[in-house]
Amino acid sequence: MMEKKKDEEILEILKLVGARMKNLRIAKGYTIYEKFAYETDISRIQYGKYEKGGDLRLSSLLKVLRTLDIDLNDFFNEAFSKD
Repeated sequence: MMEKKKDEEILEILKLVGARMKNLRIAKGYTIYEKFAYETDISRIQYGKYEKGGDLRLSSLLKVLRTLDIDLNDFFNEAFSKD
């Protein structure tokens, strides 16, 4: 039972990460995720999964953040603040 709760927590965090990626992408003027994925060197299908809360590799997240010009600390501090 405890393992299922941990898995649900992971899924919720992945959804937050995906939503944060999407919001930052749009704020940077990339209204079409496919174009952003291309410029980030991530397949558009895979990138679409990331924004929907799919599991992602750290290297993929770092590519996204480099393209968005945001550091890892800022990404997570703002994404998970309780404002």
